[in-house]
Amino acid sequence: MSQNLLKRIITSIILLILLFFINFSHQYIFIISILLLGIAICIEANSIFSRLISLQSVKKNLLFKTFNPKFLILNIITFFYIFFVFCNLSYEIHKSEGPIFFLYIISICFLTDIGGYVFGKIIGGKKLSKISPNKTISGTIGSFIFSIIPLVIFLNLGYLNLEFATNNILLCLLVSLISQLGDLFISFLKRNAKIKDTGRLLPGHGGVLDRVDGIIFAIPFTYFLLKLF
Repeated sequence: MSQNLLKRIITSIILLILLFFINFSHQYIFIISILLLGIAICIEANSIFSRLISLQSVKKNLLFKTFNPKFLILNIITFFYIFFVFCNLSYEIHKSEGPIFFLYIISICFLTDIGGYVFGKIIGGKKLSKISPNKTISGTIGSFIFSIIPLVIFLNLGYLNLEFATNNILLCLLVSLISQLGDLFISFLKRNAKIKDTGRLLPGHGGVLDRVDGIIFAIPFTYFLLKLF
């Protein structure tokens, strides 16, 4: 077993334990945790934007300016989206639907990521997009297949009723789709910024944004989906 893989496994276990603790703790702990997550995301996004603006300035033979209008606008948009959309709606889902359902949605995103990795490594095949060369069509199919696993698990544990399960397989697939699109979007930003990871906070995984790139889009999508139907 490689050292990087070992770090990845250990970090994953720690994150899983932390997720369960935060999710089923007092509401105030959840709020503080989600806000700290938002801060970490904004810091890493700021680094990406800084790198993007810097590279553009070099191409145009301009000196990079800290208060570049584009840099400021990108950070304002990110701040608004992360705190007033992602963090706020995460809290709303957790409060209204309960920690079990919140964990269920997070599980769909996690399994989507794992499915893409497993199928991509085992089957490989044609690349999905130039945006992220490591992603394959087989990986996308694997992501959709694995996104159904949380539905089966939660159903067998008795947390979901059969009526919910049969009527909401589409929910898993839609959440998986949004999660994958979110992953591609962050990969697009990283590719343009010419960086591999958004940070180094999580050993074996990279940055916080690398781990939650799909979740930050899937949670708001789920909220609006619940409100519509």
